This record gives sequence, C-alpha cells and structure tokens, in this order.
Amino acid sequence: MSEDNIAEATAPQGEMITPSTAGDDNAQTMTDLLTSGAEIRVLKPGDMVEGTIISVTKNEVYLNLTGYGVGVVRGRELYDDQATLNSLKPGDTIEASVVETENREGNVELSLRQAGHERVWQKLRDLLESKEIVSTKIVSANKGGLMVEVNNVPGFLPVSQLSIEHYPRVEEGDKNRILGILNGYVGQHFSVQVITADAEEEKLIVSEKAVHQEELQKNLSSLKIGETVTGQITGIVDFGVFVKFGEMEGLVHISELAWQRIENPKDLFKVGDTVKAKIIAIEKGRVSLSIKQLQTDPWQESVKKYQLGQVVKGKISKIMPFGVFVELDEDIQGLAHLGELAHEEVKNATDIVKEGEEREFKVISIEPAEHRLGLSIKQLTAPSTEASAKGEAPVEAADETSAPEVEEEKAGSLATTETGDYPSEVTEEEKAE
Repeated sequence: MSEDNIAEATAPQGEMITPSTAGDDNAQTMTDLLTSGAEIRVLKPGDMVEGTIISVTKNEVYLNLTGYGVGVVRGRELYDDQATLNSLKPGDTIEASVVETENREGNVELSLRQAGHERVWQKLRDLLESKEIVSTKIVSANKGGLMVEVNNVPGFLPVSQLSIEHYPRVEEGDKNRILGILNGYVGQHFSVQVITADAEEEKLIVSEKAVHQEELQKNLSSLKIGETVTGQITGIVDFGVFVKFGEMEGLVHISELAWQRIENPKDLFKVGDTVKAKIIAIEKGRVSLSIKQLQTDPWQESVKKYQLGQVVKGKISKIMPFGVFVELDEDIQGLAHLGELAHEEVKNATDIVKEGEEREFKVISIEPAEHRLGLSIKQLTAPSTEASAKGEAPVEAADETSAPEVEEEKAGSLATTETGDYPSEVTEEEKAE
C-alpha cells in the first residue's frame, strides 16, 4: 500500500474511512484504480476505520480493512476497552482508530481505546440531542451538586438542576447543611437528561429538573395571574417560604408574607402549614406567590388614627444607618430619619436612641398608599442656642420621608433578586464549585 500512496489524496483528520470511500473494490491494479474514477484516500494516524474481525485472541484482534489490507489491535490499545473486547467475535464489524499506517509486518496498527473514547462521547451526544431520560447513580456530593456517571463517563448534576423533590431548602444558604442533604443522596439512582456533552473538554452535565420540564410547562400553562391556590409550606428560608400546590411549587417572598415588617419568616410560619396564596407572577418556569394580598391591608384603617402634627409614643424596633423604625401599634410602623433625631448633626442613631426604647415622636408625614409614616424627635423641641447659631434650617417633610423610599428600594431590589428563584449558591453550574 505504501508503494502506491498518493500524497495529494488524503482524508481530513479523524474522518471515518469506509470501503465506499477507500477506493474501488473491483480494481486489480493501480491503473484500474486510477481509471475507475473512484476517490482514492490514504490512511493516516487519527483516522477512524471500519473493519471486519478476522480473529480474536487474548492479546490481539485482527481486522480485514477493505481496500487497505489487515489491521491489528493489541496491547494497551486493546485492553483499555475490555468491555468491547469481551463481546468481540469473528465476522463482527467494528470501528477502530489508526495509530500507525504500516507496522513492521505491513499491517495497519489500530486502537480500540481511542475509538472507544469517541464511541462513548458520541453516545452522550446522541443522548443530548434526543433528550432521552437515563438513570444514573449518585457517586458523591460536593457543596455545588452531585457527581454522577453516565455511559462510564463522570458527570455533574448541579444543585440548580435538581427536581423540586430533591432541592435542598436551607436557611441563609448554609453550605454545610446543603452538603449534608446532598450526601444523603449518594448511592441513589436519579432519572436525568444530558444537557452538556463536550468531549474536547470532557465536560458532562446532567439535569434532573429537565426530566419534568414538559410536565412543568403544561402545568404552568394552566395557571393564571391573580388565581388563588391552597398549598403546604415545604421550606422556609431567610428570604421567604416555598409553597407546594398540586404538582407545582412557588415562592412567597418575605415582602409578600404579611403587611407588617417581618424579620424572619419562621416567626409566622412553619413547614407543613397549609396556606392560601395569590399567584402574582409566572416567569422562567417559576411561580411567585403572595399571602398578604389575600388579606385586608391594615394600614388603610389603622393609619386613620394618626394626624399630621400629632405627638405619639412608639418603641424603637430597628436601627438603620439612615434612621430608626418605630412601632406605633400592631399594624403601623413609622420611620424617623437620622436628620429628625436631633437638631445637632447625628452620625449614628444609637447616640440618640436604643433599640427597644419607648420615645415620643411627632408625626410629620403620612402616605397610606406607600405605607409610609414620617416621625420626628427634633420637631418636639426648639433648637438649642448652638444649633441656632449655626443657622440650621428646618428640613422639609418631603426630605424626611426619603429614607422609607430608600428602604423600599432596597426591599424591591431584594425581591427582584430572590423572588421566584433559588438560593444563589445553587443557581448555576458556575456557582456550584
């Protein structure tokens, strides 16, 4: 074969060479081959070839490579694919990779190992394209997800790709507690779909959530914004509670749990509680719910007892960098901006008040629709001589209520980040590590 090599006629690296692309089987001489019009191709290392098994021994497998002669697989190129070797018999057609075009015996040196690697990843690519559901055993766990094995290739199942049933709901995203839950899955079998199969980077990623995607979309299509659902609380995290209703699950963000300010959802709910909620959003396969929107807004009535200029007594419920929140009654909280705590400049609210302390305040603004009530300590007293000497001017009420807007924006930002989503450390594969 080497004597008749035609350097100009070569196949692209790694291309599968079959009898139909190797030349004309009826050609008896090189002249016949050249005049037959058949495309002449020459083997080179890395090509994939198809051959028929002539014989199988413990150490060698000989193949008939139509148009090229005899090929042989031996040594580590044979044993690295033991599963394939055990099933081989004369007459079988198999694929192999060219290692050397001609050895000392004049045969083509082949590898089942390299061909086996390609077969394995081709099977994974087929699974990716067909979206076939496969069963995989959970081999180990880390804080970002689960290690699996598909078609004898190690793969990764990120936390974000787990089903509702297996997703770990942990307060404050405690990674050690998440790992504890994930370790409990080791040894179990999950049904998954391949979502990434990159042979070059040897990256295999699977998803359990994708298995239920079609059913999820069907269920989502039956839901309507504004609809009321009844379900059970399945998980409580620092930013809200998860509620399962029927085959679906939604998130009630902490800002949608109740009309009053909430520090911890556990103060109001526990896992297993049955609740009613309103569907307020359906985005990217996630359902956002609200419990408070099914309740009467207490502000609309309770705030009527307060008037501009009224002096009220309240308890400092929370101290923030921009001021203090004040609990006036069970339903109403007001805000005293930092600039309303004293006539002198105040850099830290704790210099003036303490959390839990009861103080008198003057009502300086009321906005029921926005749930804002502005309070002031400094407007209860006349400015000191020192403050007057500095020419300090009164601050408009509108300025004093800017802090609630800041707080609301912060809450809105949190809602945008967290509502309808899972904790950040399990969102994507990039976060899984």
